[in-house]
Amino acid sequence: MNFEFDGQCALVTGASRGIGRATALALALQGVTVGAVARRGELLRELAAEIRAAGGREPVLIEADLYPEGAAERLAAQAIERLGRVDIVVNAAGGSRPIDVHAPKDAWDEAMVLNFFRIRELSHALLDPMRARRWGRIVNITGTSEPRVVNAAFSAKAAVHAWSKGLSREVARDNVTLNCIQPGRIRSEQIARRYPTLEAELAFAREEIPMGRFGDPAELANLVLFLASPLAGYITGTVIPVDGGMYRFAF
Repeated sequence: MNFEFDGQCALVTGASRGIGRATALALALQGVTVGAVARRGELLRELAAEIRAAGGREPVLIEADLYPEGAAERLAAQAIERLGRVDIVVNAAGGSRPIDVHAPKDAWDEAMVLNFFRIRELSHALLDPMRARRWGRIVNITGTSEPRVVNAAFSAKAAVHAWSKGLSREVARDNVTLNCIQPGRIRSEQIARRYPTLEAELAFAREEIPMGRFGDPAELANLVLFLASPLAGYITGTVIPVDGGMYRFAF
């Protein structure tokens, strides 16, 4: 399928593994110049080799830790310097943070920083040039809206949903869209830790997922491609589950 990308540049965080990696690969295979961001440089270099082998556009590799104060603004500046501009931001960094009911404040702060504050800061640092060019796409990989336990990341991701919806209304006239994708059980390092055996994975899938299986990161990356493309120009402010039908609510 032709997604009508025409010289766009994308910044993808969390690109070393899972959804971020699959998204960086998918965009590069569509001819997008990808700034692939992660802490683990060796995994980024493996990604670059995979992209080259598949005939995709050579990525720009950026090793960065988003946790320190000011990291988002530094990353934005580095991305603009090395890519020339950023038309598409895919916020795929972050992770689950299950905590005790009486977890200390530091645990909550750490989860909010990685799963909300840095996402917001990075996006805002790149927003004004998008508005000036009158084109931009921000896609946030978030999380469940059906929390079963106390998990600080769930609260952070809910904040991402609310922020994205509000901001989408402010920038829609500039042809800048913001959308969120809620992964269900998409195979990743985190999911492998939760379900370390095929038996554990299948037991959950049989009970909870109508499709009866976990998803592959490439299946979610296909939706990112569409939302990041010119084809999705009238879609903004949404939260879209990719979960094999696991989401239970009609509205």
